[in-house]
Amino acid sequence: MFDLLNELLWGKILIVLLVGVGIGFTVTSRFVQFRYFGRMFQILGSRQAFRHDKHGHLSSFQALVLSVAGRVGGGNIAGVAVAITLGGPGAIFWMWLVGLMGMATSFLECTLAQTYKQPQSDGTYRGGPAYYIVKGLGRNWRWLAGFYSVLLLLTFGFAFTALQSYAVSTSFNDAFGVPVLYSGIALAMLVGLIIFGGIKRIARISEVLVPFMAVGYLLIALIVVGLNLERIPEVVMLIVNSAFGLEPAIGGGIGAAIMIGLQRGLFSNEAGLGSAPNVAAVAYVPHPANQGIVQAFSVFIDTLIICSSTAFLILLSGAYDPGASGNVEGIALTQSALADHVGEWGRSFVSVALLLFAFSTILYNYYLGENSLNFFSRDNQNLFNAFRVAIVLLVCWGATTNLDTVFGFADVTMGLLAVTNLVALILLFKKGLRILKDYDDQRRQGVSQPVFDASQHQDLNLYPQAWDLEPEDREHLRGSTAKAPHRPVAE
Repeated sequence: MFDLLNELLWGKILIVLLVGVGIGFTVTSRFVQFRYFGRMFQILGSRQAFRHDKHGHLSSFQALVLSVAGRVGGGNIAGVAVAITLGGPGAIFWMWLVGLMGMATSFLECTLAQTYKQPQSDGTYRGGPAYYIVKGLGRNWRWLAGFYSVLLLLTFGFAFTALQSYAVSTSFNDAFGVPVLYSGIALAMLVGLIIFGGIKRIARISEVLVPFMAVGYLLIALIVVGLNLERIPEVVMLIVNSAFGLEPAIGGGIGAAIMIGLQRGLFSNEAGLGSAPNVAAVAYVPHPANQGIVQAFSVFIDTLIICSSTAFLILLSGAYDPGASGNVEGIALTQSALADHVGEWGRSFVSVALLLFAFSTILYNYYLGENSLNFFSRDNQNLFNAFRVAIVLLVCWGATTNLDTVFGFADVTMGLLAVTNLVALILLFKKGLRILKDYDDQRRQGVSQPVFDASQHQDLNLYPQAWDLEPEDREHLRGSTAKAPHRPVAE
């Protein structure tokens, strides 16, 4: 049943929706992900990117690293290896394509999440697809928001959490001989210590852990690429030729390359799933498009940089023989590939990298599950504590169980999650373009840092107080908005 549903979702429906939304918004936004690529670095290099407020917002940088923590996980190490094994090297080309289109999709969904964020009883904010569906499409669509929240809980809160734990425990068992139960218990204890501290503790841990793990992994990849520089054109041509069926007997042919590339690409970068908007909504920014631009960059980091690093590690090694049978699969392939380049310590390095990636992803998955529960029952601490206990137990269970069925289930629920969110994005397309136009107009008028004035968009049913700036930020930005008197900083 799962195979049939996956073939329908991934082989037909999602190809149309992902390509349609990705290309559609890329064109109508005048290639926003490329126009504002340099702007991504300007935003992250500004003082504002590290600012909080009294309402419990995260800083823009914290929201970025938390979403990168979610995007950068087992999919970047084990998932890329699976894509190459099942779809051939050509699957990487389609992962790249999904990533480039996904940057525009991520901009749209994260901008909408910022625009429609809602206050909670404790003064903090929450947001995401469930919120922009209800507020943007109206209460008649609440059923769709509820359906999305259930799928988010099942996919990220439960299935993906178990899968990350499974990947870590099996990797440590292979590299160090550690029994999977011991790995599961240790990981569960660490996760429990952090998630009971709430979103702010998760963000603080991610702010340190994510840059450290990403830079460490990339350094190893750059060393390997540097040692094999003369073979890079050969590997690139192998990827491109395989993507269009020009290489004989690799993977499952062009159809498998496209399907697996789309599936693993979406699993890795999550653009279109609606997961990252749950975190992006909580960022403290002067304009919704600011965080949309930043979140587009997180897709680039995930797919175009880290996934590509894993792909080159594998394809430059002797561990994978295109067209041959008997290649090792999954995380073992990545471990064998790095060991082929640097020696047996590479196998251990991959296991440690996977531990850090998966650990940060589990924390991110927990927050998404909590956000989906909050949609049905706001600020119910007893419910949240029960969910936290369930996550700790799930980490233990996932480490010790054969998860073939869970993999199939997760692919189906992830596919349904993407379909639900992409349909909502299509219906909210014009409103997303409207917020981008507001940002573009201010930039054209010479405003270095556009500021969102919710009073000019009263028909959108927004919460105006969400855009009140802290006094020191109001003063800091006043100069940059002076050239646009009809868009004053919110008082």
